[in-house]
Amino acid sequence: MTVQEDFHYYATYCAAYIAGYSHEESLRVAYAAQFVDCCTKTFINKVKGPKVAATTQLQTELADTKLDLAGLREITRIWASFHFLPGDLYAHIPRRPKVYMDEYRLICNPNGDLLVDTLRLAKGKGIEACGLAMHVLADTWAHRYFAGTPSFVINDAGEFYEIHRTLDGDEEKKIRFRHNPVAPDDLEKGIFTNSINNYTARSIMNLGHGRAGHLPDYSFAVYRYVPAWMNYEAVIKDNPVDYRNAFCQMIYAMKYLRGEHEKFEKERYDEENIASYSDRIDSILRKRQLSASEDWKAFGEELSGSKIPDFQVDMYVDEYLNAGETEKPSTFLGRFFTAAIAQKGMVSNRIYRSGNKRAGIVMDINTLENMNRRRLLMIANKTGKAGLDGKNKKNR
Repeated sequence: MTVQEDFHYYATYCAAYIAGYSHEESLRVAYAAQFVDCCTKTFINKVKGPKVAATTQLQTELADTKLDLAGLREITRIWASFHFLPGDLYAHIPRRPKVYMDEYRLICNPNGDLLVDTLRLAKGKGIEACGLAMHVLADTWAHRYFAGTPSFVINDAGEFYEIHRTLDGDEEKKIRFRHNPVAPDDLEKGIFTNSINNYTARSIMNLGHGRAGHLPDYSFAVYRYVPAWMNYEAVIKDNPVDYRNAFCQMIYAMKYLRGEHEKFEKERYDEENIASYSDRIDSILRKRQLSASEDWKAFGEELSGSKIPDFQVDMYVDEYLNAGETEKPSTFLGRFFTAAIAQKGMVSNRIYRSGNKRAGIVMDINTLENMNRRRLLMIANKTGKAGLDGKNKKNR
């Protein structure tokens, strides 16, 4: 179980159901949202899918990636597109060199123009694109203030203090970090795992929120820390507030994708439809626990009256493997791969057009689809099976 399976899978199911999706549709939305954390090149190789559709990287894959220009761009394309969506590609700080600004402009924040582009891109593209977009949206809140690129000057951080809010006021407790990746965080003792301090400008240790460990992934966490991008001045991250905004914004966004809103607008949150569940949702978000999966699952099953199965990463593998070459694009994984390629291309090319070459440039999804279409028609011609246009060789 991944750390954010509670929110990306179970909470996304709840938001989808409240937004008007059926139980079965909500499960597929939630699966696609969670699958963003599972669609590695290793997985894609197993099913013989398109490697360009990778939405995340295993630690072993990152370790094997060379930090030259090509490797750096590959890492940035994945992490900036799906987990650390940039909030402002045109941010400006006086008297800073371009190399610094290129990294600074990749800092993740909610309600940026790229979020609007992400939802517009997903509209009309089906359940898989919807779920993928919900992952991206949720992470703009969970991962805000960090950038999806290896960067010491942006992602490094100094001391962290957890803020415990009581009736008598806020109490701060210094967080202790260790570097054992297999040891669970100890919430009682305030001991968390983070990446090893590395002053190298482009070290993998300084990718995303590695220096903060899993603190951004815990909905209950409220903490003060000193990030490098703020010149090591204090910032307070209030996850319960941010995660509630994420949940309400997902509901609004999915209503937009379902056609209930003509356009997607920034800073709109569907508080109205959770009014009767407000206390329940807040209690889940603020409960101090390593995983809120069971609480979100129970809430979701009460909403729909149906059982929510545990997430199984291989659920749609057989469907994809058993499909013919011309049918693969219409399977769940096929449609997810298409949505992932489109999202990665859109974000990477927006970054490039802003004057920032950190993510390079990616083939446009329309160009790629035309290439696949020609390839599949060639297969259809050779086998006599129907191609994507519904015609077969004999009918031509």
